Amino acid sequence: MINFLIYLLSFYFADTTQLEGDIQSDTPIEQDLFVAGEGGYHTYRIPSLLVAADGSVLAFVEGRKSGSGDTGDIDLLMKKSTDGGRTWSEQKVLWDDGNSVCGNPNPVLDEVTGDIHLLLTWNRGEDHEGDIITKKSKGTRRVFVMKSTDNGESWSLPSDITETTKEPSWGWYATGPGMGIQIKNGPDKGRLVIPANHSYDEPNGNVRGGPFEYGAHVIYSDDHGATWKLGGAIQPKMNESQLIEMADGNGTLLMNMRSYYGKNKRALSVSRDGGVTWSDPVEATTLIEPVCQAAFIRYSWPEDKSGDLVLFSNPASTKRENMTIKLSKDSGRTWVASKVLYTGPSAYSALAALPNGAFLCLYEKGVENAYEKVVLARLSLDNLK
Repeated sequence: MINFLIYLLSFYFADTTQLEGDIQSDTPIEQDLFVAGEGGYHTYRIPSLLVAADGSVLAFVEGRKSGSGDTGDIDLLMKKSTDGGRTWSEQKVLWDDGNSVCGNPNPVLDEVTGDIHLLLTWNRGEDHEGDIITKKSKGTRRVFVMKSTDNGESWSLPSDITETTKEPSWGWYATGPGMGIQIKNGPDKGRLVIPANHSYDEPNGNVRGGPFEYGAHVIYSDDHGATWKLGGAIQPKMNESQLIEMADGNGTLLMNMRSYYGKNKRALSVSRDGGVTWSDPVEATTLIEPVCQAAFIRYSWPEDKSGDLVLFSNPASTKRENMTIKLSKDSGRTWVASKVLYTGPSAYSALAALPNGAFLCLYEKGVENAYEKVVLARLSLDNLK
C-alpha cells in the first residue's frame, strides 16, 4: 500500500511539474485543433472555449460542410480535453439539423450547480443573412439552449427559447460568439449573462446598403438556466460582443463590442443593473480592429494572488491579421502588456483561464486566408510583455 501511495504521489507531482513548465515557457505552445478539409468538413469556424467545473476544457466550433460561408449545412461540434488542453478527444457532433445552420456557440458555466448552458442560434440553410435582415427569407434566426450536467460528456436536446429572448421585429440574431459569465457580486449575484447581437429596422436611413442597423444585447437567467429573459440593447452600429464583470464589488458589467462606426476601433458599454440597461457605446481608443469578433475574459479577481486581471484577443489590425492578446490590470479600462501570437491572416478567437494559471487562446489562422484551421495556443502571463 505504501509503495502504491508513493507511486500516486509521484504521478501527481510529475503532472504538476509539467503544468508549471508549461506556465514558465517563454514561447506559447500551439497545436492544430480543427483543420479545414479534415473530419468531413470543408471549413471550421467560430471558436469558443469553456473550462468545466472539473477542470476539463471544452472547445466548440462550427463545422461547415460545403464551404466557408455563413449559411448552408453547418453543424455544431465539440472536442474535450482532460489534461489542460494538451490532448483532445475526437470531435463530437452536438447538433446536426440536416441542411440547417446550427452555430454561434456561447457557453456559460453555472458555478453553483456545475451545469453548463450552451446558447446557440439556428436558421434554415438556404436563408442568407441579408434576406433574414430584410424579412425576405423563408424563416428567421432562432435562439436555442443545450445543457450538460456532466462537464460536457453528454448534452440535452436543443430547446427553443426564441419567444423570451428575441424581439419579434428583429431579423438577424447571434449569440456571442464566445462565452457568457455568471455575476459574482452585487444584487444580481448568480445571474447567468449571455452576450448577443441582432439587426433591427431603421426607417430613418440606409445602413450598409439597406434600411437596418445592428445592435448588441444580452439575455440572462436568474433561475440557473430554467428560463431566459431578454436584457437591454446597445444601439446603433454595435455587433458581436463579449463581456466581463468589473472589480468594483457591485456586479457592474463591461461590454466590449464590434463596431460599425468606421474607425476600426472596438466599442464599450457599461451596465449597473445586471444587463437590463446599458450606457451609450463609446470608442475603445486603444483597441484597433478590422470589424471582427474578439475574446474578452476575466483572468483573476483583486482578491486572487494575481489581482484584477482581464485578457483580450483579436486581430489587432485594420485587416484580419495579427492575432494579439492583451492584458489589463484595471478591469479592461487600459492595457499594459500584449503578445502577438501570429502576424498572418487570423480572425475569430476564444480565451479560457486554466486552474493552474496558464491560459488558452483558440483562434482562426491560415497562410492564404484566416479560415484554414483553428489552432490552440497555450500561454502564461509571462508571455505577455
